[in-house]
Amino acid sequence: MSSRFSSFKTSIADVLLSNVDALTSKNDGGVIMLVYGYWNNKGGTGKTSLCFQSICFYAEQNPDKQILVVDVCPQANLSELLLGGLDNQGSDKLLAIQGMVPRATIGGYFQQRLPSPFTIPPGVRFDDYITAPSEVNDEIPSNVRLICGDPLLELQSNAISTLANTTIPGTNAWMAVIDWLRDLLDLASDQYDVAFIDCNPSFSIYTQIALSVVDRLVLPVMADDSSRRAIQNAFSLVYGLKLPSEIYSQYAFATRLRAENRTLPMVHLITKNRITQYITDASAYAAVLRSIDSDVAGLLASNPEMFTFSNLEDGFVSIRDFQTTGVVAFAKGTPLYALKPGKRQVMGRRVIIDAEYKDNMVKAMDTLVAKL
Repeated sequence: MSSRFSSFKTSIADVLLSNVDALTSKNDGGVIMLVYGYWNNKGGTGKTSLCFQSICFYAEQNPDKQILVVDVCPQANLSELLLGGLDNQGSDKLLAIQGMVPRATIGGYFQQRLPSPFTIPPGVRFDDYITAPSEVNDEIPSNVRLICGDPLLELQSNAISTLANTTIPGTNAWMAVIDWLRDLLDLASDQYDVAFIDCNPSFSIYTQIALSVVDRLVLPVMADDSSRRAIQNAFSLVYGLKLPSEIYSQYAFATRLRAENRTLPMVHLITKNRITQYITDASAYAAVLRSIDSDVAGLLASNPEMFTFSNLEDGFVSIRDFQTTGVVAFAKGTPLYALKPGKRQVMGRRVIIDAEYKDNMVKAMDTLVAKL
């Protein structure tokens, strides 16, 4: 635990009372860059891998745009990939960044907000949390900047939730805390054109903080029943749909944001990820994907305001399983388009990148990025 975090000895009550005036005068200005969020309420969907490739492809195809990446996940896998992957000491580079003073991560920023939950401290500098991945990983486009993920998020989660859900008459503590990331992005809203946020597959307080600034939501799913349940849960959690009882409605994320005239993220893409050759039209896997199509079609008809698309086909994209090509890409922290076919050494093992398969993966990612 860092010294700055351990020095936070002020009681929750004292912090809340000292920030009441700041909360009531808070500016409601918003982020002006376009923000994509990659999230689903289920792990193992290939979300982070897909986010990594999307960032690299988008940045490479849009060299005139400045891209900000925010890793709001305690595992920080996206950060490790951008910094070089397992084979190129991405983990060591991430640990070095987490050890900086100030701590140049999303956890480092949240650490500064704990004693000042209702107003951003005057000493906060956006650039203190920024890393340029291309300086340590030649494969990453130079127009990408990163706010690294941090395991501190889990440690901070209980404190953040306590601050957010403490009742003070005449104030909205929850909204002030939910705005933490918005406050930070507002400091640099004129420096970046697009932001990508990798969200943890939970609905913890830090995930809600991340989702509150998202404009376009990308939901990765797989061909299994748990993915179908997860996407149903996602719509309940973010939009308050099909809640089991009205008692939950007043506490719902959507209810509390709408009460402050805030917009909710809109579902922009649903990626059918890790599709394999075994998913034929007659397979049980294909039946699950059709069920997901049917579920989304029903929501699109009943709640069109939640989506950026009006035609179902426009909101879906299929991505084949990356297989060996993906293993190499992520071990090396390398975009698919930069991989060279043939024999490669990965983590002490010799593998082969098939040229045709790699080209098909690149085409699939091009299709996805074209829909962003």
